[in-house]
Amino acid sequence: MNSRSFFLIALTIISMAYGIASQKYQWFPAPQARAVIGQARLALDELFFSGERWYYLPSEGRALVPTYEAEQVQPGFTLITGIAQDNTLQIRIVSFKGEIIHKWNVDWYSIWPDAEHLPQYLQPKGKPGTHIHGSKLMDNGDIVFNFENLGLVRLNACGETVFKLPYLTHHAINVDDNGHFWLPGRVDYVTSLSDFPNYIPPFKDDTVIEVTNDGHLVREISVMKLLNDNGYAGLMYLAAAGTKETYVSGDVYHMNDVEVFPSHLNQGVFRHGDIMVSLRNINTVFIFNKDTLKIRYLTTGKFVRQHDPDFIDGNTISVYDNNHIAPDDFGHNSRIVLVNADTNEVSTYFEGNDEVPFYSHKMGKHQWLENGNLLVLESMNGRVFELSKEKGIVWEYNNIIEGSEVVGIMEGAERISLKFNKAFFSNKLASCKPH
Repeated sequence: MNSRSFFLIALTIISMAYGIASQKYQWFPAPQARAVIGQARLALDELFFSGERWYYLPSEGRALVPTYEAEQVQPGFTLITGIAQDNTLQIRIVSFKGEIIHKWNVDWYSIWPDAEHLPQYLQPKGKPGTHIHGSKLMDNGDIVFNFENLGLVRLNACGETVFKLPYLTHHAINVDDNGHFWLPGRVDYVTSLSDFPNYIPPFKDDTVIEVTNDGHLVREISVMKLLNDNGYAGLMYLAAAGTKETYVSGDVYHMNDVEVFPSHLNQGVFRHGDIMVSLRNINTVFIFNKDTLKIRYLTTGKFVRQHDPDFIDGNTISVYDNNHIAPDDFGHNSRIVLVNADTNEVSTYFEGNDEVPFYSHKMGKHQWLENGNLLVLESMNGRVFELSKEKGIVWEYNNIIEGSEVVGIMEGAERISLKFNKAFFSNKLASCKPH
């Protein structure tokens, strides 16, 4: 072996050794390379509405309201959020027959033309720019909603902006007994954190945030720190795939709900003011005390990529189990399950079947109604249906795009109070300033 060959072999071995060490000990250029790759991945991840218009699907002959059993439904109009015509966003209130009682045509670009709180990779690039995920109708007819991962907005019934919160809010909005909003937020890190050395940037830390009804942020709780401080480090690195390392990156938890245990329910394992959190990517739901930040109850692996857990009583929650365990055309079903925190028993309340198909591989919500019925949102199929206590459909609404043969996805569906009738919104509109 000549000296030149020896030099090249030695250089190769040294380079390989340095490459391995740089990954292990995060020497230059490993962190920089990971950051560049990660930024590109985040950018691709945020192009939610780029390319193929996946949020429209064939209507397949579906009717707007194929089923309406007037004697069996829970009275009241339904608040719908979803995709409308021409790649636009709309929040609407509909009757049981599908009549639009009131609507907000929501445009990111007119509401937030100067979103300086967003890094470049999060800036919307074209209509609709984002989607509406999480909404709440207020007593005075205002609507509060999330531009998904972009910010929180409150509009009055006339469509005028009441406030905008420049924070990366998403998925859900719940209101506590004080009228404060609790919702998921997120913080994107593009540099390492010394307390969490195996979190490789860029990564997302989910946050539980509390916001006043006039749009001021009053509390921000890190989910990453919450799990770590409560001794759940194993869940923090559940996404690690390597044999000899526990590096994680990107969207580690994907929190999709925050809910407060309300004062009108009797206490059990759960106490008044406790906060429930859903972490989709690690199939986990937990409840913690908002003052001590101690986790009171945690369950993992009882569902697959779940959404929208709801408090039923002091010991029981219901969970929208997307059950995403196979390709979307596999023919399996989503479920609504009941979890008893006192006994750890899990039971299926409803599962999709041949008579009542039900499957959404992501998103989705459910609402327990006063008459015992259950409202179920099949988001990715653009459909919401009301189940009787006997598990039959008594009302169904499909998000048919007017003048087309497609259905648009729906991110929200909620039966609202009887006070929100036609007269309520007619009076609101009569007081609007002319444009």
